Amino acid sequence: MLSYLHAFHAGNFADVHKHAALTLAVRMMQAKPSAIACFDTHAGSASYDLAGERALKTGEAAAGIQKVWPLRAELHSDDWQTILDGLAAGEGKDGQLASYPGSPRWLLRYLREQDTLTAFELHPAEGETLGQWAARHSRVRVFQEDGLKGLLRHLPPRQPRLLVLTDPSYEIKSDYEEVAHTLARAWQKCRHGVYLIWYPILAGSPHKRLKDAVSEGAVRKVLCSEVALNRAPQRGMSGSGVLVVNPPWGFDTRLAEMMEAVSGDRCLGLSSKSAWLVPE
Repeated sequence: MLSYLHAFHAGNFADVHKHAALTLAVRMMQAKPSAIACFDTHAGSASYDLAGERALKTGEAAAGIQKVWPLRAELHSDDWQTILDGLAAGEGKDGQLASYPGSPRWLLRYLREQDTLTAFELHPAEGETLGQWAARHSRVRVFQEDGLKGLLRHLPPRQPRLLVLTDPSYEIKSDYEEVAHTLARAWQKCRHGVYLIWYPILAGSPHKRLKDAVSEGAVRKVLCSEVALNRAPQRGMSGSGVLVVNPPWGFDTRLAEMMEAVSGDRCLGLSSKSAWLVPE
């Protein structure tokens, strides 16, 4: 299925959660100088127009990153300031954000000379846009193909360390099991890698299939971070989840503090929780 376009959802509360986890992971990994191979299996576009027709049609950014941005003076932690610095270039004349970075752009922002980014995108239009953006950056490679299969083909990387983001749309029900299966195979190829698996929380809890498959498998040291809307909509996502395999030491506390800082009704109106899905 190639109908999903993230432009309708860019900058929503789930993106805030997912990209907080992603930026925190890569920055914490970079406390060590050794090179990191970054992989983004469902990269989408490099950036999104929040003033465009698609974003305005759903209004999801208005209830997400556009609520965080006005409170930036109150978000004092270095972890949040780093994200806010990355958003500043997208501020429009009205004080709202006019653009929002996609996950490959977040990763590029933190790439050091020794790091690389490999991004996959199957959607033809999205893949073309991503490829045009990547052509300007020598340490970024783009492949227009199934990112789960592509990831396995490129593992293990030549660099000593690995960071993977996987965040499909889950429009196809089998995606939950497919992601869990891919994670298991990737972990066998590179057990020291840091893997971030994002999933939506929807009516009927289909994400439990993913969590059950991971918890019953061989992968160890899996943190589960979830946020839930205090006022759940009648349709669509009521929450967002991220599984983090091999998180850096202290990651769980720092991510929890980041989400707590934006969870109140003045901001995203969330409740958050984190726990070890699978211990070490």
